[in-house]
Amino acid sequence: MPEPLTRLICSAQDYTGTFGVFSPASINSSVVGGCQGVPIKDSLKMYFPPFPHDFYHNFYTMTTIHFFDVHTHAHFAAFRDDSDAVIRRALEAGVTMVNVGTQRDTSAAAVATAERYEQGVYASVGLHPIHTERSYHDAKELGSMNQESGDGFTSRGEDFDYDYYKHLAVHPKVVAIGECGLDYYRIKNQESRIKQEAVFRQQIELSLAVRKPLMVHCRDAFDDLIKILDSYFMIHNSSNPGIIHFFTGSLDDARALLDLGFSFSFGGVTTFTRDYDDQVHFIPLDRILSETDAPYVAPVPYRGTRNEPVYVREVVARIALIRGEDETRVREALALNAGRVFGLG
Repeated sequence: MPEPLTRLICSAQDYTGTFGVFSPASINSSVVGGCQGVPIKDSLKMYFPPFPHDFYHNFYTMTTIHFFDVHTHAHFAAFRDDSDAVIRRALEAGVTMVNVGTQRDTSAAAVATAERYEQGVYASVGLHPIHTERSYHDAKELGSMNQESGDGFTSRGEDFDYDYYKHLAVHPKVVAIGECGLDYYRIKNQESRIKQEAVFRQQIELSLAVRKPLMVHCRDAFDDLIKILDSYFMIHNSSNPGIIHFFTGSLDDARALLDLGFSFSFGGVTTFTRDYDDQVHFIPLDRILSETDAPYVAPVPYRGTRNEPVYVREVVARIALIRGEDETRVREALALNAGRVFGLG
């Protein structure tokens, strides 16, 4: 058994949130993501306690996390018929998870999903760069649509509504802002890139305002991403600005992002390609996190099937193998890293 990951769990004071008025009685002592126990090291070092202290009282218990899936989507349409079974299967295996929103609907659904579980299920809210304009639509994410367009469906473009997302972001079970960032994979024009940058900057500002880390998506855009992040003084002086999810950048990109304080998550792709072995070796263990990005990119031996959070165990085992380190030690370290990043212990 791994050593316990100490996590402070709280019940919240009366709080008016996205889904109504919450009180200790109404939420029945739900796990509140965000009681932090790490002191600020100096006056310039800021971290991101996931929820303002005003809403906390009555610290009351401790728990153990065996695995942590820091980026999953068990609330997506791909799990419409069995989301609860998938989540409970993971929880029974000792997997704690963060369901990540990608636009208005999936962000609200991530929060609603987290509310249904007393512990072990958290949310991240934000606007994915591909949803900043009418773009490729993924049925696994949003469900089927009637009208196809080319290689997929056309999804609506969304303008970032700061107040809407802030309303979600202050919920006690929200532990990060995103999935946000830059994605140039399908971008054909400079105007789209400019809009993605503007929306990303708004979410960085939201992250700083609510003091919760970023959940960053980046595809074919690391130079611009690093320039944007580097322009924020508060990120430079934070011990925990966020996570670069599904990291696919170079070692130089990793160096720059490490210098900015970011952590990096790796998923199922590491189990069937050697393309990211150098990155997994290079990044210090205390900056590595495990994810599934379910329902996508299932790890070996489940490749070709729908991914789910419980498969994060295969990712952890592969990370340990790549690094040549003891699997139990790596498993414990990755869980502790996640707890630190999200302010859970």
